[in-house]
Amino acid sequence: MSMRTLARGASRARATTSIRRPAGGADVLAAACLWGTTGTVRTFAPAAGSVSVAAVRIVIGGVLLLALAACTARGGGLRRLAARRRDLPLVALGAVMIAVYQAAFFAAAARTGVAVGTVVTIGSAPAFTGVLGLLARQAPVTARWAAATAGAVAGCALLAGGGQGAGTDPLGVGLALLSGLSYAVYATVAAALIGGGEDDRAVVGALFGAAAVLFVPVLAVAPPAWALTGAGALVALYLGGVATGGAYLLFGRGLRTVSAATATTLTLAEPAVAAVLGTAVLHERLGAAALAGLALLAASLVALVVPARR
Repeated sequence: MSMRTLARGASRARATTSIRRPAGGADVLAAACLWGTTGTVRTFAPAAGSVSVAAVRIVIGGVLLLALAACTARGGGLRRLAARRRDLPLVALGAVMIAVYQAAFFAAAARTGVAVGTVVTIGSAPAFTGVLGLLARQAPVTARWAAATAGAVAGCALLAGGGQGAGTDPLGVGLALLSGLSYAVYATVAAALIGGGEDDRAVVGALFGAAAVLFVPVLAVAPPAWALTGAGALVALYLGGVATGGAYLLFGRGLRTVSAATATTLTLAEPAVAAVLGTAVLHERLGAAALAGLALLAASLVALVVPARR
């Protein structure tokens, strides 16, 4: 495994980006919208712990994504992916990064607060992805991407702050940065595999199927009793089947034609959706700073997803 392997997949992905970029961007935005619903849905299972929720959603989502890949073309994509031994280290790396991303994020949120942990994680991921893209000789960072990403990150900061102070913890911030880096590596690996000719369903199924195996011990140590109730079961099925399985299926399809750097920036729509749902469903109130952040974030994402004039 090397940066040259990532570069081969990235170069093939670039060849199709200019053809179907709007469709790929719409898929990534749809995935981000689904991720944005998780916070609101999770409130319907108040007894669930954060780590337990992460383990349940990854295990359910991983099993469903792996089963879908196995049913697609009779599992031809999975067999082809397994037969290419040079890609197996990338699959292992991507699966480990999924697990690290989840674990580091919840540890960061526990130490430095949800607002700061979320902003640092989601805000740092596009920057890390852009750097990884350069190292992998992916599409160069453009002024448009840099401006849209800066605006979107600033919007996230205003939205998460909302006029309320939040304490910071150096170790918590470091864990949030590790979470953002892990997500960036996962996105880059997935984009390289898909851009290299692998089936997107097979790639996502293999990555999350392997990540699900890593989370099984968590369920064994702390059984998710909350998921055995009626409401808890519905929450678990939604988080695993829709907000993880369905969302990452859309994200993988978007990576066919959108670079990892652009896709990671577009996922900054997640906190905007979460804020809107919090206002509409949970009756939370947004201050003037949060509303300004929401407007800045929306404008930045629109500027990024609308195709540039040739």
